[in-house]
Amino acid sequence: MPLLEGKKALIFGVANHRSIAWAIAQALAREGAQLVLTYQERMEKYVRDLAAKIPGTEVIPCDVQSDTDLDSAFAKAGELLNGRLDILVHCVAFAPANELENPFLQTTREGFHTALDISAYSLVAMARRAEPLMKEHGGSVLALTYMASERVMPKYNVMAVAKAALECSVRYLAYEMGEHNIRVNAISAGPLNTLAARGVSGLTGFREQVAHVAPLRRNIEQSEVGDTALFLSSDLARAITGEIMFVDAGYNIMGA
Repeated sequence: MPLLEGKKALIFGVANHRSIAWAIAQALAREGAQLVLTYQERMEKYVRDLAAKIPGTEVIPCDVQSDTDLDSAFAKAGELLNGRLDILVHCVAFAPANELENPFLQTTREGFHTALDISAYSLVAMARRAEPLMKEHGGSVLALTYMASERVMPKYNVMAVAKAALECSVRYLAYEMGEHNIRVNAISAGPLNTLAARGVSGLTGFREQVAHVAPLRRNIEQSEVGDTALFLSSDLARAITGEIMFVDAGYNIMGA
């Protein structure tokens, strides 16, 4: 029997075919999950085209900075999934381009607020709305983070602060939602050529460094993050919560 037979998943953050969220969607669908994907207005065509590749996949609009949109998205997802949600995937992150290019010291109040709101608070907002759909039977909440939350990665700037807040949120949510058998984890992926990553200068050079230094002597692929998400979303990971799981060919263990 497929690992996720009968499971229902709501995924935020698909932008195009290179998105980690799309790799996760493919992995979950491969093992039997029914999917609902959300989209930003400007990404609607890309998301609809991708959703069409997985039979039965529904799409709904959502701006994660809008409580009204989030309320509507979860209400609609509840209808589409017959009142049940087993898996929530948060692959949402954003900071204004100038906040990544300028020195961190020059981070603006508005840029800080935007990065933390979209990249970290949205997980809390989603989890709160997911809980009523999960609490009867348990579930899995999954987010994406990056090791810049722990180490200085030049040009990542305020996004690093947002990822640190996201990881702390994962732990607090795991504690509070655990009584309902809802697990909350995050994947810290190595550098990938995604739409979001291309907003950080120096990506190509860093990927070359990772391939040289990482114990596995290579970069990762989107599908490897998808497979890890599949594991964390399945009953195989039923005793794992509040964790940050690295999928980076071992780069995080190295000193340089």
